[in-house]
Amino acid sequence: MDISGASAIVTGGASGIGAAVVRQLAAKGAKVIVADLQADKGQALADEVGGAFVAVDVTDTEQIKQAVDAAGELGPLRVLVNSAGIGWAQRTIGRDGEFDSAHDLGAFSKVIAINLIGSFDALRLAATAMSRNEPDDDGQRGVVVNMASVAAFDGQIGQASYSASKGGIVGMTLPIARDLSSSGIRVNTVAPGLIDTPIYGEGPDSEAFKAKLGESVLFPKRLGVPDELASMVVECVTNSYLNGEVIRVDGGIRMPPK
Repeated sequence: MDISGASAIVTGGASGIGAAVVRQLAAKGAKVIVADLQADKGQALADEVGGAFVAVDVTDTEQIKQAVDAAGELGPLRVLVNSAGIGWAQRTIGRDGEFDSAHDLGAFSKVIAINLIGSFDALRLAATAMSRNEPDDDGQRGVVVNMASVAAFDGQIGQASYSASKGGIVGMTLPIARDLSSSGIRVNTVAPGLIDTPIYGEGPDSEAFKAKLGESVLFPKRLGVPDELASMVVECVTNSYLNGEVIRVDGGIRMPPK
């Protein structure tokens, strides 16, 4: 699908994988909305690529609508990339056998609200706007790419909430692709492995930690870089025959229990 002159929304687009996606979509000619809570980084990136920044908390439906409306002002909205998300690690029960030591239910709900419900909310609203587009020669009106994780398949101890949220994204990919096919909207999901993003910090200790993590990757034995994920997202967008798929980009890693 040709996205030149179209608009795109990338949630969580101010940093990490999202920022790499913003740059690569812009390089393909899209006008990109950087939808994020990080105003300074988001505005700077939007200025860099000739797009626009919209402050978006994906748990706020009205803010997502504002991003969709802003995208429509730049061009027909044909692309949504759901990259906003958070992590959380906590064992299901505590060591002392007390109810209060069990997994924080509020934290579990928050991860689901942001990673899964927020992704679906953005998808349903963006797809509604896409459905109004004129179809291209292949009958396409738009495409959605969701960001899952290998934790959806081999989540580690303590990742109950995160794995559940990403597993939900994997599980909804095909039924939504089937649902939206009548409107000419494709849906795919990318599942990253261990990716070198700011979450690991900076400095010698951070680099040593990342090198150790990389040893567990099948090949190449390193962390992935955001551009490697972004290129797969762009392929999911531009390859018109790619639909209803979940694609791992992980160097062949299968995560151990811990």
